[in-house]
Amino acid sequence: MPEPRLIERLAPGEVATIVAIDRAGLDPETAQRLHELGFDEGVDVELLHRAPFGGDPLAVRVGNMTVALRKSMAQLIEIEALAPAVPAPAAIAAE
Repeated sequence: MPEPRLIERLAPGEVATIVAIDRAGLDPETAQRLHELGFDEGVDVELLHRAPFGGDPLAVRVGNMTVALRKSMAQLIEIEALAPAVPAPAAIAAE
């Protein structure tokens, strides 16, 4: 089984399962908000996009929602990769 890593380390298009969230690193309101947005252990997430110039925030798909997630918060979410990144259609057409 692959070693868990942080959600911020996903490549765009890569899908992973959340294995742990360091809720102790969050204030209670933020931890509750993450839960309400669907960030829980066992949930699949996909990195959609990274902002330029440092990549903050990250656009992450959770279920049917796209959520902007700060890198500082993403560093508290451990994941286990499920599928390799899939090239975007524009990248395929350019080949």
